[in-house]
Amino acid sequence: MKNSILKCLLLALISLPALAQNRHSVSGYVKDNSNGEGLIGVSVYVREAETGVVTNPYGFYSLTLPDGKYTLVFTYIGYQKVTREVVLDGDKTVSIEMSDESNQLSEVTISTQKEDENVRSIEMSVNKVEMKTIRKMPALLGEVDLIRSIQLLPGVTTVGEGASGFNVRGGDVSQNLVLLDEAPVYNSSHLFGFFSVFNPDAVKDVKLIKGGIPSQYGGRISSILDVRMKEGNAKKREINGGIGSIFSRLTYEQPFAKGKGSFIVAGRRSYIDILAKPFLNSDLKDSKFYFYDLTAKVNYQLGNKDTFYASGYFGKDVFGGGDFGFGWGNATATARWNHIFSNKLFMNLTGYYSNYDYNLGQNQNKPDAKDKFDWKSKIISTSIKPDFTYYITPNNQLTFGGQYIYYDTRPGKATFVSEGDMQDISLEPRYADESALYVGNELKFGDRISLQYGVRYSYFRSLGPATEYEYAGTEKGKRKDPVFPGTEYKRGDVIKSYGNLEPRAALNIGITSNASIKASYNRTSQYLHLLSNTAASSPLDVWTLSGIHIKPEKADQVALGWFQNFQDNTYEASVELYYKKMYNQIDYVPASDLLLNEYFVGDLLFGKGRAYGAEFYLKKNKGRLTGWLSYTLSRTERLVESINNDDWFPARFDKPHNITAVAIYELTKRLSLSSNFTIQSGTPATFPTNRYTSGGFVIGNNYNGLRNNSRIPAYHRLDLAATLKSKRKLFKVGEGEWVFSVYNVYNRRNPFSVYTRVNEDNPLKTEAVRYSVIGNFIPSITYNFKF
Repeated sequence: MKNSILKCLLLALISLPALAQNRHSVSGYVKDNSNGEGLIGVSVYVREAETGVVTNPYGFYSLTLPDGKYTLVFTYIGYQKVTREVVLDGDKTVSIEMSDESNQLSEVTISTQKEDENVRSIEMSVNKVEMKTIRKMPALLGEVDLIRSIQLLPGVTTVGEGASGFNVRGGDVSQNLVLLDEAPVYNSSHLFGFFSVFNPDAVKDVKLIKGGIPSQYGGRISSILDVRMKEGNAKKREINGGIGSIFSRLTYEQPFAKGKGSFIVAGRRSYIDILAKPFLNSDLKDSKFYFYDLTAKVNYQLGNKDTFYASGYFGKDVFGGGDFGFGWGNATATARWNHIFSNKLFMNLTGYYSNYDYNLGQNQNKPDAKDKFDWKSKIISTSIKPDFTYYITPNNQLTFGGQYIYYDTRPGKATFVSEGDMQDISLEPRYADESALYVGNELKFGDRISLQYGVRYSYFRSLGPATEYEYAGTEKGKRKDPVFPGTEYKRGDVIKSYGNLEPRAALNIGITSNASIKASYNRTSQYLHLLSNTAASSPLDVWTLSGIHIKPEKADQVALGWFQNFQDNTYEASVELYYKKMYNQIDYVPASDLLLNEYFVGDLLFGKGRAYGAEFYLKKNKGRLTGWLSYTLSRTERLVESINNDDWFPARFDKPHNITAVAIYELTKRLSLSSNFTIQSGTPATFPTNRYTSGGFVIGNNYNGLRNNSRIPAYHRLDLAATLKSKRKLFKVGEGEWVFSVYNVYNRRNPFSVYTRVNEDNPLKTEAVRYSVIGNFIPSITYNFKF
């Protein structure tokens, strides 16, 4: 099987030069005229040939055509159309800059992609949310937040306010690959899920891929959130930021080397601890609760064919007070080199470093304390990733490349001191690497049919040094104990290896000029797992690697959809059906012990999952009123031996009904109004089915042993916001705006969880208690500025 695939790949590569004979290429970059940023997804249409392409993530395009005279038409919603004549008697370079359209109310849009791209593109199960749209949406405490915004898209949910991450089509939070300039972010949340780590002033493009995942992506089984940072204004110096209720932002951009390079630096810091300090009593006066982050990027054009990019992120959350301390943070660094080998062959070479760490301690800074505790954990990954795009013809585009990742996980370096005696309870580090090769091809058959197919092969190795144990137990669903002694592996030893073939395919059939049917299939594999037996993931959850006892997670997903535009692309609508099967899903024995437990494998259970549903989406792109309405009908279930009587049960994040509505209304050129509304089914919960009395106390009991046998009340919330632009220039050169917002307008006490307890006054009575993270409305004011 593997030899056949390799032969096909070699045959395809050998055939490429022959396919391109007697043709010439026109290629170049498309950039924003105001700041020099490369524009992603610009439509480059050849009028005479009735064909075209779109620019890649760096704004590059290439077209190969027979000799002749052609008209190139560059279109991008929100920008003025550009037309260029070219005589193709040899390879040509045509790079252009596009300017913003005049800001007239009749032309207001919330999308910068090609008008009918949603119908004609091969992509399905993909949502692109523009930053200018996100900035206008109501937000918690007035602060623009990327993660909260994508939770308003079809197929995306969360278990509740204060929960980190997001769930996509039946996957848990660890099954989403979150990328910042291609480096993975292992915890995308600040302040226990209330804010994301992405500074909106530094973000250029956001794409969420829920299905039909192209072959260049791998490592997670549910979704890809691909976040691209700005490159910095290459035209002029620019300063912008904001002063809000909970934190402030400042961003600086500037060109250098006569416009050949530019950079951006963006920082944020919360100050709720400073504001609260005067109101804290003596016991809490040393309390710390804040977060900060710093984002930076630089790019430099080495020549006509080479561009270098370097970017980085560093963020930290700090909590604690008195004798207790707690914190977590991400650090990423990415270096990329773009090289144009020819007008038809484009390469991007990426190297990245990503580090997620957290710490927990007591009396760490007190040398004389008799009782101390110190716990630190981290996961580090480094990678090299070459990606190639070969533009064979306008109707045939080949992508291929590979990736190597090295994992260094430190599940727990921990010590504690009791009455002056120190004990080391650290867990040994774990190491692994992952390699992958991929190839994909996109073909267009005429103007109505396009096909994308490809395959990815991933290979994972668990590496020494490590000690591995066998686990034994006779009772199904109960903890298994390690068998001593364990097997010792030396540095460089391969403990266990896995290889997975991951085919991908997508099809688009145009029914009419404004309607199409799309279908997709993808298989994905995941070798990295998040251990969490709580209602929602927390910063203390442990990442672990596949090995002898933990197999890679896998998923197969198929999707079918109808896409249609109305009224000259003013409205776009879609209906998508999907079904996903998941394998080697992780669950836990009752009262499992996952933290600082060398033998945690004995507490794990394994099973499979399934998710299926329908997503309905209606979006308005033009006019004073823009926004979208979506409804998702879905089920997410798990099947794990010994749980729920060996039958399927709802997953913790299963929400059968999910309705969201987003509206943005441009009242005047200075004033815009916006609102979000969402209503979702309550999450599943396990409640007692009967009770018995013992020793004068009532004890609840789940007689049938059913998992998630009930649901907490539904979640619903309305948010409102108004953005008012300043009438006069700020210091005669800048611009300013006020953002007024109200989160949870009608004071809804949405439950995060519901639990039962014995009544304090009468031990023979039981009661249900609703726990809400946010129980009332939250008004806020933010001032944004730009120079």
